Amino acid sequence: MADQDAQSSVGIEPPALPVLRWDELPEGPVLVLLDQTRLPAEEAELVCADVPALVRAIRTLAVRGAPLLGIAGAYGVALAAVRGDDVAEAAELLERARPTAVNLGYGVRRAAGAYRAAREREADPERAAAVALAEARALHQEDAEASGCMARYGLALLDELLPGGGHRLLTHCNTGALVSGGEGTAFAVALRAHREGRLRRLWVDETRPLLQGARLTAYEAARNGMPYSLLTDSAAGSLFAAGEVDAVIIGADRIAADGSVANKVGSYPLAVLAKYHHVPFIVVAPTTTVDLDTADGVSITVEQRPGNEVMELTFPQIGVAGGDTGGLLVAPAGTPAYNPAFDITPPELVTAIVTEEGTVSPVTGVGLAELCARSSQVTIS
Repeated sequence: MADQDAQSSVGIEPPALPVLRWDELPEGPVLVLLDQTRLPAEEAELVCADVPALVRAIRTLAVRGAPLLGIAGAYGVALAAVRGDDVAEAAELLERARPTAVNLGYGVRRAAGAYRAAREREADPERAAAVALAEARALHQEDAEASGCMARYGLALLDELLPGGGHRLLTHCNTGALVSGGEGTAFAVALRAHREGRLRRLWVDETRPLLQGARLTAYEAARNGMPYSLLTDSAAGSLFAAGEVDAVIIGADRIAADGSVANKVGSYPLAVLAKYHHVPFIVVAPTTTVDLDTADGVSITVEQRPGNEVMELTFPQIGVAGGDTGGLLVAPAGTPAYNPAFDITPPELVTAIVTEEGTVSPVTGVGLAELCARSSQVTIS
Protein backbone atom coordinates (compact mmCIF):
# COMPACT_ATOMS: atom_id res chain seq x y z
CA MET A 1 0.00 0.00 0.00
CA ALA A 2 2.84 2.40 0.82
CA ASP A 3 4.36 1.83 -2.61
CA GLN A 4 0.98 2.46 -4.26
CA ASP A 5 0.53 5.70 -2.31
CA ALA A 6 4.00 6.79 -3.38
CA GLN A 7 3.17 6.02 -7.01
CA SER A 8 -0.03 8.04 -6.79
CA SER A 9 1.65 11.01 -5.13
CA VAL A 10 4.18 11.42 -7.93
CA GLY A 11 1.70 10.71 -10.72
CA ILE A 12 3.04 7.27 -11.61
CA GLU A 13 0.25 4.93 -12.61
CA PRO A 14 0.44 1.20 -11.85
CA PRO A 15 0.88 -1.07 -14.87
CA ALA A 16 -2.29 -2.03 -16.72
CA LEU A 17 -4.09 -5.11 -15.50
CA PRO A 18 -3.66 -8.04 -17.93
CA VAL A 19 -7.42 -8.69 -17.99
CA LEU A 20 -7.81 -10.32 -21.42
CA ARG A 21 -5.49 -11.03 -24.30
CA TRP A 22 -5.28 -13.06 -27.51
CA ASP A 23 -2.23 -15.33 -27.60
CA GLU A 24 -0.73 -17.46 -30.35
CA LEU A 25 0.64 -20.69 -28.91
CA PRO A 26 2.44 -23.43 -30.89
CA GLU A 27 -0.66 -25.62 -30.57
CA GLY A 28 -2.97 -22.85 -31.71
CA PRO A 29 -4.52 -19.52 -30.68
CA VAL A 30 -6.08 -19.08 -27.24
CA LEU A 31 -7.87 -16.39 -25.28
CA VAL A 32 -6.13 -15.73 -21.95
CA LEU A 33 -8.18 -14.25 -19.11
CA LEU A 34 -7.32 -12.93 -15.68
CA ASP A 35 -9.45 -15.29 -13.56
CA GLN A 36 -11.53 -12.88 -11.51
CA THR A 37 -12.91 -15.64 -9.29
CA ARG A 38 -9.46 -15.98 -7.73
CA LEU A 39 -8.94 -12.31 -6.90
CA PRO A 40 -7.72 -10.76 -4.68
CA ALA A 41 -5.87 -13.76 -3.26
CA GLU A 42 -4.18 -14.70 -6.51
CA GLU A 43 -3.61 -13.16 -9.94
CA ALA A 44 -4.05 -16.32 -11.98
CA GLU A 45 -4.67 -16.67 -15.69
CA LEU A 46 -7.28 -18.89 -17.29
CA VAL A 47 -6.56 -20.16 -20.81
CA CYS A 48 -9.55 -20.73 -23.10
CA ALA A 49 -8.63 -22.81 -26.13
CA ASP A 50 -12.18 -23.05 -27.49
CA VAL A 51 -15.61 -21.51 -27.18
CA PRO A 52 -17.04 -24.01 -24.63
CA ALA A 53 -14.17 -23.10 -22.29
CA LEU A 54 -14.92 -19.40 -22.76
CA VAL A 55 -18.63 -19.96 -22.12
CA ARG A 56 -17.75 -21.70 -18.85
CA ALA A 57 -15.52 -18.77 -17.90
CA ILE A 58 -18.36 -16.34 -18.59
CA ARG A 59 -20.94 -18.33 -16.62
CA THR A 60 -18.66 -18.81 -13.62
CA LEU A 61 -17.72 -15.09 -13.67
CA ALA A 62 -14.04 -15.73 -14.32
CA VAL A 63 -14.59 -12.98 -16.90
CA ARG A 64 -17.37 -10.48 -16.20
CA GLY A 65 -18.52 -6.89 -16.57
CA ALA A 66 -20.69 -5.73 -19.44
CA PRO A 67 -18.06 -4.05 -21.69
CA LEU A 68 -15.50 -6.81 -21.18
CA LEU A 69 -18.11 -9.48 -21.92
CA GLY A 70 -18.68 -7.81 -25.28
CA ILE A 71 -14.96 -7.90 -25.99
CA ALA A 72 -14.68 -11.52 -24.85
CA GLY A 73 -17.65 -12.49 -27.00
CA ALA A 74 -16.07 -10.95 -30.08
CA TYR A 75 -12.78 -12.72 -29.44
CA GLY A 76 -14.73 -15.95 -28.87
CA VAL A 77 -16.20 -15.73 -32.35
CA ALA A 78 -12.73 -15.11 -33.75
CA LEU A 79 -11.41 -18.11 -31.81
CA ALA A 80 -14.06 -20.37 -33.33
CA ALA A 81 -13.31 -19.02 -36.80
CA VAL A 82 -9.55 -19.48 -36.52
CA ARG A 83 -10.01 -23.01 -35.17
CA GLY A 84 -12.32 -23.88 -38.06
CA ASP A 85 -15.28 -24.52 -35.75
CA ASP A 86 -18.91 -23.75 -36.61
CA VAL A 87 -18.99 -19.96 -36.15
CA ALA A 88 -22.78 -19.68 -36.11
CA GLU A 89 -23.06 -22.34 -33.41
CA ALA A 90 -20.27 -20.74 -31.39
CA ALA A 91 -21.95 -17.32 -31.63
CA GLU A 92 -25.22 -18.79 -30.36
CA LEU A 93 -23.50 -20.47 -27.41
CA LEU A 94 -21.70 -17.26 -26.47
CA GLU A 95 -24.73 -15.02 -26.76
CA ARG A 96 -26.75 -17.30 -24.46
CA ALA A 97 -24.02 -17.49 -21.80
CA ARG A 98 -25.47 -14.56 -19.78
CA PRO A 99 -28.81 -13.01 -20.74
CA THR A 100 -28.80 -9.55 -19.12
CA ALA A 101 -25.52 -7.96 -20.24
CA VAL A 102 -26.38 -6.60 -23.69
CA ASN A 103 -22.72 -5.98 -24.58
CA LEU A 104 -22.08 -9.72 -24.83
CA GLY A 105 -24.55 -10.12 -27.67
CA TYR A 106 -23.33 -6.93 -29.30
CA GLY A 107 -19.72 -8.12 -29.40
CA VAL A 108 -20.68 -11.58 -30.63
CA ARG A 109 -22.93 -10.25 -33.40
CA ARG A 110 -20.37 -7.68 -34.50
CA ALA A 111 -17.55 -10.22 -34.95
CA ALA A 112 -19.88 -12.84 -36.42
CA GLY A 113 -21.27 -10.29 -38.88
CA ALA A 114 -17.79 -9.33 -39.98
CA TYR A 115 -16.95 -13.01 -40.47
CA ARG A 116 -20.10 -13.69 -42.53
CA ALA A 117 -19.53 -10.64 -44.71
CA ALA A 118 -15.96 -11.74 -45.38
CA ARG A 119 -17.09 -15.25 -46.31
CA GLU A 120 -19.65 -13.81 -48.70
CA ARG A 121 -16.94 -11.77 -50.43
CA GLU A 122 -14.51 -14.68 -50.74
CA ALA A 123 -14.41 -18.36 -49.94
CA ASP A 124 -11.14 -18.38 -47.97
CA PRO A 125 -12.11 -19.17 -44.33
CA GLU A 126 -8.65 -18.18 -43.04
CA ARG A 127 -9.00 -14.65 -44.36
CA ALA A 128 -12.52 -14.44 -42.96
CA ALA A 129 -11.20 -15.56 -39.55
CA ALA A 130 -8.57 -12.82 -39.71
CA VAL A 131 -11.35 -10.31 -40.37
CA ALA A 132 -13.26 -11.53 -37.29
CA LEU A 133 -10.13 -11.21 -35.16
CA ALA A 134 -9.50 -7.70 -36.48
CA GLU A 135 -13.08 -6.78 -35.56
CA ALA A 136 -12.59 -8.08 -32.01
CA ARG A 137 -9.39 -6.07 -31.68
CA ALA A 138 -11.13 -2.97 -33.00
CA LEU A 139 -13.90 -3.35 -30.40
CA HIS A 140 -11.26 -3.80 -27.70
CA GLN A 141 -9.56 -0.54 -28.71
CA GLU A 142 -12.85 1.35 -29.03
CA ASP A 143 -13.84 0.33 -25.51
CA ALA A 144 -10.51 1.55 -24.14
CA GLU A 145 -11.06 4.91 -25.82
CA ALA A 146 -14.66 5.06 -24.58
CA SER A 147 -13.43 4.49 -21.03
CA GLY A 148 -11.26 7.59 -21.20
CA CYS A 149 -14.10 9.70 -22.58
CA MET A 150 -16.51 8.53 -19.87
CA ALA A 151 -13.97 9.40 -17.19
CA ARG A 152 -13.70 12.96 -18.52
CA TYR A 153 -17.44 13.48 -18.94
CA GLY A 154 -18.18 11.89 -15.59
CA LEU A 155 -15.75 14.04 -13.63
CA ALA A 156 -17.00 17.17 -15.41
CA LEU A 157 -20.54 16.27 -14.31
CA LEU A 158 -19.44 15.67 -10.72
CA ASP A 159 -17.65 19.02 -10.64
CA GLU A 160 -20.78 20.69 -11.98
CA LEU A 161 -23.10 19.01 -9.47
CA LEU A 162 -20.64 19.19 -6.56
CA PRO A 163 -18.53 22.35 -6.91
CA GLY A 164 -15.49 22.51 -4.69
CA GLY A 165 -14.14 18.98 -5.19
CA GLY A 166 -13.47 16.65 -2.30
CA HIS A 167 -15.99 14.19 -3.73
CA ARG A 168 -17.21 11.35 -1.51
CA LEU A 169 -18.50 8.73 -3.92
CA LEU A 170 -20.40 5.53 -3.20
CA THR A 171 -20.12 2.72 -5.74
CA HIS A 172 -21.56 -0.78 -6.07
CA CYS A 173 -20.13 -3.92 -7.66
CA ASN A 174 -17.00 -3.54 -9.82
CA THR A 175 -16.65 -1.15 -12.75
CA GLY A 176 -12.90 -0.72 -13.18
CA ALA A 177 -10.23 -2.14 -15.46
CA LEU A 178 -11.52 -5.63 -14.67
CA VAL A 179 -14.66 -4.96 -16.74
CA SER A 180 -13.23 -2.95 -19.61
CA GLY A 181 -10.74 -2.58 -22.40
CA GLY A 182 -9.57 0.55 -20.56
CA GLU A 183 -9.85 1.71 -16.95
CA GLY A 184 -13.54 1.03 -16.63
CA THR A 185 -16.81 2.94 -16.43
CA ALA A 186 -17.93 4.37 -13.06
CA PHE A 187 -14.65 3.43 -11.39
CA ALA A 188 -12.74 5.25 -14.14
CA VAL A 189 -14.54 8.45 -13.17
CA ALA A 190 -13.55 8.01 -9.51
CA LEU A 191 -9.99 7.18 -10.56
CA ARG A 192 -9.74 10.34 -12.65
CA ALA A 193 -11.07 12.36 -9.70
CA HIS A 194 -8.39 10.77 -7.53
CA ARG A 195 -5.60 11.58 -9.98
CA GLU A 196 -6.74 15.19 -10.17
CA GLY A 197 -6.90 15.53 -6.40
CA ARG A 198 -10.69 15.75 -6.20
CA LEU A 199 -11.58 12.42 -4.58
CA ARG A 200 -12.00 12.58 -0.82
CA ARG A 201 -13.33 9.04 -0.31
CA LEU A 202 -14.53 6.10 -2.39
CA TRP A 203 -17.14 4.14 -0.45
CA VAL A 204 -17.15 0.54 -1.72
CA ASP A 205 -20.22 -1.66 -1.20
CA GLU A 206 -19.06 -5.23 -0.67
CA THR A 207 -21.78 -6.37 -3.13
CA ARG A 208 -23.24 -9.59 -1.84
CA PRO A 209 -23.47 -12.45 -2.44
CA LEU A 210 -20.32 -12.75 -4.59
CA LEU A 211 -18.49 -9.75 -3.11
CA GLN A 212 -17.37 -8.11 -6.35
CA GLY A 213 -16.96 -4.86 -4.44
CA ALA A 214 -14.93 -6.36 -1.62
CA ARG A 215 -12.84 -8.65 -3.78
CA LEU A 216 -12.46 -6.58 -6.94
CA THR A 217 -13.22 -2.89 -6.46
CA ALA A 218 -11.27 -2.72 -3.21
CA TYR A 219 -8.44 -4.55 -5.00
CA GLU A 220 -8.41 -1.97 -7.80
CA ALA A 221 -8.73 0.98 -5.41
CA ALA A 222 -5.79 -0.26 -3.31
CA ARG A 223 -3.77 -0.94 -6.44
CA ASN A 224 -4.25 2.69 -7.51
CA GLY A 225 -3.58 4.20 -4.09
CA MET A 226 -7.10 5.65 -3.79
CA PRO A 227 -8.68 6.68 -0.47
CA TYR A 228 -11.40 4.06 -0.02
CA SER A 229 -13.43 2.27 2.63
CA LEU A 230 -15.35 -0.98 2.38
CA LEU A 231 -18.85 -1.32 3.82
CA THR A 232 -21.53 -3.98 3.99
CA ASP A 233 -24.38 -3.33 1.57
CA SER A 234 -26.80 -2.86 4.46
CA ALA A 235 -24.64 -0.07 5.94
CA ALA A 236 -25.17 2.27 3.00
CA GLY A 237 -28.30 3.81 4.52
CA SER A 238 -26.42 4.93 7.62
CA LEU A 239 -23.81 6.63 5.43
CA PHE A 240 -26.50 8.62 3.64
CA ALA A 241 -28.15 9.53 6.95
CA ALA A 242 -24.81 10.79 8.28
CA GLY A 243 -24.32 13.01 5.22
CA GLU A 244 -21.20 11.12 4.15
CA VAL A 245 -22.18 10.50 0.51
CA ASP A 246 -21.98 13.24 -2.13
CA ALA A 247 -22.94 11.05 -5.10
CA VAL A 248 -23.63 7.44 -6.07
CA ILE A 249 -21.82 6.30 -9.20
CA ILE A 250 -22.44 2.88 -10.74
CA GLY A 251 -22.17 1.03 -14.04
CA ALA A 252 -24.81 -0.85 -16.01
CA ASP A 253 -25.30 -4.16 -17.76
CA ARG A 254 -28.22 -2.99 -19.89
CA ILE A 255 -29.98 0.34 -20.33
CA ALA A 256 -33.45 0.16 -21.87
CA ALA A 257 -34.81 2.66 -24.39
CA ASP A 258 -36.68 4.57 -21.68
CA GLY A 259 -33.54 4.91 -19.53
CA SER A 260 -34.27 2.07 -17.10
CA VAL A 261 -30.97 0.65 -15.85
CA ALA A 262 -30.16 -2.99 -15.11
CA ASN A 263 -27.14 -3.26 -12.83
CA LYS A 264 -25.83 -5.56 -10.12
CA VAL A 265 -28.53 -6.37 -7.59
CA GLY A 266 -28.45 -3.80 -4.80
CA SER A 267 -28.26 -0.83 -7.16
CA TYR A 268 -31.99 -0.02 -6.99
CA PRO A 269 -32.02 0.37 -3.17
CA LEU A 270 -29.11 2.82 -3.51
CA ALA A 271 -31.13 4.84 -6.03
CA VAL A 272 -34.05 5.01 -3.60
CA LEU A 273 -31.75 6.11 -0.78
CA ALA A 274 -30.12 8.70 -3.01
CA LYS A 275 -33.49 10.12 -4.04
CA TYR A 276 -34.64 10.42 -0.43
CA HIS A 277 -31.42 12.10 0.66
CA HIS A 278 -31.18 14.40 -2.42
CA VAL A 279 -27.91 12.82 -3.55
CA PRO A 280 -27.09 12.50 -7.30
CA PHE A 281 -27.37 8.95 -8.66
CA ILE A 282 -25.15 8.64 -11.74
CA VAL A 283 -24.86 5.73 -14.17
CA VAL A 284 -21.72 5.44 -16.31
CA ALA A 285 -21.77 3.05 -19.28
CA PRO A 286 -20.71 2.97 -22.94
CA THR A 287 -23.34 3.34 -25.64
CA THR A 288 -22.90 -0.38 -26.39
CA THR A 289 -24.76 -0.99 -23.11
CA VAL A 290 -27.81 0.92 -24.38
CA ASP A 291 -30.42 -1.43 -25.86
CA LEU A 292 -32.89 0.62 -27.84
CA ASP A 293 -34.74 -2.57 -28.82
CA THR A 294 -35.74 -3.13 -25.17
CA ALA A 295 -38.56 -0.70 -24.46
CA ASP A 296 -38.40 -0.45 -20.68
CA GLY A 297 -37.18 -2.03 -17.46
CA VAL A 298 -39.98 -4.59 -17.31
CA SER A 299 -38.77 -5.95 -20.67
CA ILE A 300 -35.22 -6.64 -19.43
CA THR A 301 -34.48 -10.29 -18.76
CA VAL A 302 -32.91 -10.54 -15.31
CA GLU A 303 -30.47 -13.41 -14.88
CA GLN A 304 -31.22 -15.71 -11.95
CA ARG A 305 -28.07 -17.12 -10.39
CA PRO A 306 -27.73 -20.45 -8.53
CA GLY A 307 -29.01 -20.53 -4.97
CA ASN A 308 -25.75 -21.91 -3.61
CA GLU A 309 -24.18 -18.46 -4.11
CA VAL A 310 -26.49 -17.23 -1.32
CA MET A 311 -26.34 -20.43 0.73
CA GLU A 312 -22.56 -20.64 0.87
CA LEU A 313 -19.54 -18.53 1.60
CA THR A 314 -17.17 -19.40 -1.19
CA PHE A 315 -13.42 -19.33 -1.34
CA PRO A 316 -12.70 -19.42 -5.09
CA GLN A 317 -8.94 -19.36 -4.69
CA ILE A 318 -9.16 -22.83 -3.15
CA GLY A 319 -10.94 -24.38 -6.10
CA VAL A 320 -11.01 -24.00 -9.86
CA ALA A 321 -13.41 -21.85 -11.88
CA GLY A 322 -16.37 -24.07 -12.70
CA GLY A 323 -15.28 -26.68 -10.16
CA ASP A 324 -15.09 -27.00 -6.37
CA THR A 325 -15.31 -23.52 -4.85
CA GLY A 326 -14.61 -24.51 -1.26
CA GLY A 327 -18.11 -23.42 -0.17
CA LEU A 328 -19.03 -23.17 3.53
CA LEU A 329 -22.76 -23.50 4.27
CA VAL A 330 -24.24 -20.48 6.08
CA ALA A 331 -27.90 -21.61 5.91
CA PRO A 332 -29.60 -24.96 6.52
CA ALA A 333 -29.14 -27.36 3.63
CA GLY A 334 -32.08 -27.20 1.24
CA THR A 335 -33.05 -23.62 2.11
CA PRO A 336 -34.74 -21.98 -0.90
CA ALA A 337 -32.79 -18.96 -2.13
CA TYR A 338 -33.72 -15.93 -4.22
CA ASN A 339 -30.67 -14.80 -6.16
CA PRO A 340 -31.25 -12.36 -9.03
CA ALA A 341 -27.97 -11.12 -10.48
CA PHE A 342 -29.41 -7.69 -11.27
CA ASP A 343 -32.17 -5.27 -10.37
CA ILE A 344 -33.80 -2.50 -12.38
CA THR A 345 -33.62 1.19 -11.54
CA PRO A 346 -36.32 3.31 -13.25
CA PRO A 347 -35.21 6.45 -15.09
CA GLU A 348 -36.90 8.83 -12.65
CA LEU A 349 -34.40 7.74 -9.99
CA VAL A 350 -31.37 8.32 -12.25
CA THR A 351 -29.83 11.79 -12.17
CA ALA A 352 -27.73 11.26 -15.30
CA ILE A 353 -26.37 8.63 -17.66
CA VAL A 354 -22.78 9.27 -18.73
CA THR A 355 -21.48 7.67 -21.94
CA GLU A 356 -18.49 8.20 -24.20
CA GLU A 357 -20.74 10.40 -26.37
CA GLY A 358 -21.79 12.69 -23.55
CA THR A 359 -24.30 12.91 -20.72
CA VAL A 360 -28.09 12.51 -20.65
CA SER A 361 -29.80 14.49 -17.88
CA PRO A 362 -32.68 14.40 -17.21
CA VAL A 363 -32.88 10.78 -18.32
CA THR A 364 -35.54 10.40 -21.01
CA GLY A 365 -36.04 8.05 -23.92
CA VAL A 366 -35.77 10.92 -26.38
CA GLY A 367 -32.53 12.17 -24.87
CA LEU A 368 -31.03 8.69 -24.83
CA ALA A 369 -31.99 8.04 -28.46
CA GLU A 370 -30.50 11.37 -29.57
CA LEU A 371 -27.24 10.60 -27.78
CA CYS A 372 -27.03 7.11 -29.27
CA ALA A 373 -27.67 8.50 -32.74
CA ARG A 374 -24.28 10.19 -32.46
CA SER A 375 -22.55 6.89 -31.81
CA SER A 376 -21.30 4.70 -34.63
CA GLN A 377 -21.56 1.69 -32.30
CA VAL A 378 -25.33 1.76 -31.80
CA THR A 379 -27.87 0.94 -34.47
CA ILE A 380 -31.21 2.74 -34.25
CA SER A 381 -33.88 0.31 -35.45
